[in-house]
Amino acid sequence: MTTLQNDLLLRTARGEKTERAPVWTMRQAGRILPEYRELRAKLSGFIELVTTPHLAAEVTIQPVDRLGVDAAIIFSDILVIPEAMGLPYEMVEKVGPRFPQTIKTESDVKKMTTDGIEEKLSYVTEAISITKKELNGRVPLIGFAGAPFTLFCYMIEGKGSKTFSKPRGLLYENPKLAHQLLQKITDSTIIYLKAQIRAGADIVQVFDSWAGVLGLEQYREFSLKYIEQIVEAIDEVPTIVFGKDQHAARADFGKLPCNVVGMDWTMSIEESRKLIGNDKVLQGNLDPCVLYGSYETIEAETKKMLTSFGKGKYIANLGHGVYPDLDFNKVKHFIDTVKAWKY
Repeated sequence: MTTLQNDLLLRTARGEKTERAPVWTMRQAGRILPEYRELRAKLSGFIELVTTPHLAAEVTIQPVDRLGVDAAIIFSDILVIPEAMGLPYEMVEKVGPRFPQTIKTESDVKKMTTDGIEEKLSYVTEAISITKKELNGRVPLIGFAGAPFTLFCYMIEGKGSKTFSKPRGLLYENPKLAHQLLQKITDSTIIYLKAQIRAGADIVQVFDSWAGVLGLEQYREFSLKYIEQIVEAIDEVPTIVFGKDQHAARADFGKLPCNVVGMDWTMSIEESRKLIGNDKVLQGNLDPCVLYGSYETIEAETKKMLTSFGKGKYIANLGHGVYPDLDFNKVKHFIDTVKAWKY
C-alpha cells in the first residue's frame, strides 16, 4: 500500500483533528477543464469515456493536477448499476441520460439481476486501480454510487424529470414491487462499492440526487432504509451520504452509520449541525452559482461558509456539482481560498 502524502480528507472523515478543512468538488472532473473537453472531442461520447479505464483514470486525475483538490473522485456515472442489472442507458448530448426501456411490471423487475455485477463493472474497478497507481499517494481516491431511490427514479421514469411522477406513483400503486426493485438495486450497490474499495477507493459517497422529491415518511420507507443497508455493509473505509434537497430527513441522516453527511446550498449550516448532531462530519455547501461571481465575491462567500461551519469535522465542497460552463479559474479560486483558511 502506498502511503498517502495528503490524507487530510480521510483524517477529517474519521473525526480526527486537522490543520484545515479538506476540499474537493462534486463533478470536479469534466467540462470545466479544457483538457477534458479536448479528450472528449476525440471520442464517440460520454459512455466511451466512462467505459475506457485508462481514459477514465486520466480524467479523474486532471482536477488534482489543475485545481489542487485534496481528493480525486473516480470518473464514472451512477447509471452503470442499472446497466449492469440489465437495463442499458444512453447519454444524449445536451439532454442527459435516457433509458430506451423502463421498468413497468413485476416481470421487468424479475429480469433485473444482481449476478455478475463486479465482472460487468470491471471497467470501473480497473479505472480505480490505474488511478491509484498513477496518483502514487498524492491524494485519496473517492469511489461512489447512486442511492437506490435515485436509480429507481431513472429506471422507472426512463429519463430525468422535475417531478418523477411515474416512480413516485408506483410507490402508491404497487409498494411491494417498488421494494423488490429497491432491494435488488441495494444488493447490487453493496457488491459494486465493495469492489471499488478492493480496487483502491479510500472513501465512498452515496449520492441521493432525487431525495428531495419525497416527503419524510416516504423517504424513510423507500430511500433511507436502503441507504442504511449500504453504509452498514461498508465498514472497510469511511462513508459519505448526500441527500440533495432532503431537508426533513437531516436528523435521520445524523443517525445513519456513516461518517460524513453532505449538505446542499439551501440547507442552513447552523440548523443542520443541530439536527444532524456533533458526531457527524459535515460536507458542503457553497452554492455553485457563487462561482459565477467575481473573485472577491467567491472569496467572501467561501470565507463566510468556512466561518459558519467552524473548526473541525468539516469537508469543504459545493452544495451540488460544478456547473459545466463555469470558469475553472474561479473554481480554483474557491479551492485556493479554502486551502489558505487555517483553523
